[in-house]
Parts: sequence; C-alpha cells; structure tokens
Amino acid sequence: MKQLSKICSKLYHDYCLEDFKYRRNVSLSKVSDEPLLVLLLLQAELGIKSQRHFYHICQLFPCGKRLERSRFDRRSKQLIWLIQIIHQAMNNQLSPDIVVIIDSFPLPLCQSVRNHQAKIFEGTADIGYNASKHLWLYGFKVHMLVTLSGYILNYVVTPASVHDIRAVEDLLENCQQPYILADLGYLSRELKDHLVQKGYHLWTPLRQNMTGANQHNHWKLMAMRRTIETRFSELCALFDVEHTLARGLSGLQLRLEQIILVYNLRDFKIN
Repeated sequence: MKQLSKICSKLYHDYCLEDFKYRRNVSLSKVSDEPLLVLLLLQAELGIKSQRHFYHICQLFPCGKRLERSRFDRRSKQLIWLIQIIHQAMNNQLSPDIVVIIDSFPLPLCQSVRNHQAKIFEGTADIGYNASKHLWLYGFKVHMLVTLSGYILNYVVTPASVHDIRAVEDLLENCQQPYILADLGYLSRELKDHLVQKGYHLWTPLRQNMTGANQHNHWKLMAMRRTIETRFSELCALFDVEHTLARGLSGLQLRLEQIILVYNLRDFKIN
C-alpha cells in the first residue's frame, strides 16, 4: 500500500488536470481521489473481479470505511477519465521509433452452450467465432496495440463478431510508432495501402501458398509478432482478464483500465 500510494501520488500530481482536481464540491468529498486510485490499483493487483467483494476488503482501510457501497461504485467510475489521462501521458513518454504489435483476444460472457440464451449486454455483445481457440462465443473482442517490451499503448472493445481489420483505425488513433506487426487476420492489401497513406508500415505474414512467402515470413519477425501472445497469456494468468463479472459497460471499462494501468506500471519508471 505504501508503494502504491507513492506511485499514485506522483501520477496524480504530474498528470491530473487542474479542472478535475478542483472540480465543483470536491472539498466536500469524504475520500479524495488519490486514496481511491490507490484502492483501484490494489484491486487489480490482487486480481479481485467482484466490486462487492472488494468493497468489503476496503473496510480494512480508513479511507474505505468512509464511503457507502453505492458512492464507492460511482466514485470509482468517475476515475476512469483520470486513469485514461495518466495512460495517455505515459504513452507520450515512449520513443516514436519502436515497433508495435496488434492482435485481439476473446472476452466471453458465458459458456458456449448458453450463447443463444445469454441476456447480459444484450444489444451490445454478440456471437462470434474465435479461430485460434476453435469455438463460438457470446461476448466481446478486445483489440490491443502493444510494444515489444509488453507495454499496452491502446485497446478497443468490439462485439465478438467484428473482424480484426475493422478495429485497426481506432486502435492506431494517436499512435506515433510507424512500424506495426500483425498476424494473418490482418492480411489485406486494401488495409496495408490505407495505412501507408497515414504513414504506417503494416507487416503481416503471407500464407504458404502465396508467392514469396518463404522469404517474406522471416523467423525473426514471426518471433517478434508472437510476443503479444505472451502478453495476453500474462494478462490472463495475472488478472484473469478474459473473465469479467461486470454487468455494465462502465464497469467493464473500469476493470480494463485498472488492469492495463497496473500492468504498464510494472515496466514504467516512476522517479
């Protein structure tokens, strides 16, 4: 907690906008933003998915005792914007010359046998096919932009049926890194030409029956691209990111923002 408090104090002081720090009636709050941010990062570190369960744990800390359950949930979701500001400020400190990788992983909301009966996120989530796991799922798909070192630059959540290519434009928003590695799911001449016009160089492997595939599919580039799969495995092992108990879009967004910030801080230097 002491280490998290030190980190959050530094992040809040350096990156939080003055308009947010001194917003209307902020002086009347029983708990300030900093200790609440500490609790949210602690929740991600502990891997606790249930907000109800974590609220009871917060009663062990003085700041947690001052908030009612409903107010705790509302204040937590208000900090989504602050976490995004911190994330973007950290992104701006990265070198623009590094190589980045794009890929996606499924976010199922139920077992496959209940795909057609599930009502959660009705109208937002849908049924899609995951080729790597060979299964149909009801839920979402999380698209991520990651550096070779594992730092998560950006993410986009779409319904499970949305093709990876359709999320690329949003994923590369504000991306300063021009070299992008991807898998066969992003193989498209139209997409590659479109990104060239925007100043990006997209590399994807070629299918084995395509001309020049043996020379193009260099083992070093293939190995570099596969590092994102290791990052996804770490997110699943450390935070169980593929399984969420969120029942609303704001709760889902809060959970993803918590996990990504904590994961990025592991390799980010705080002076």
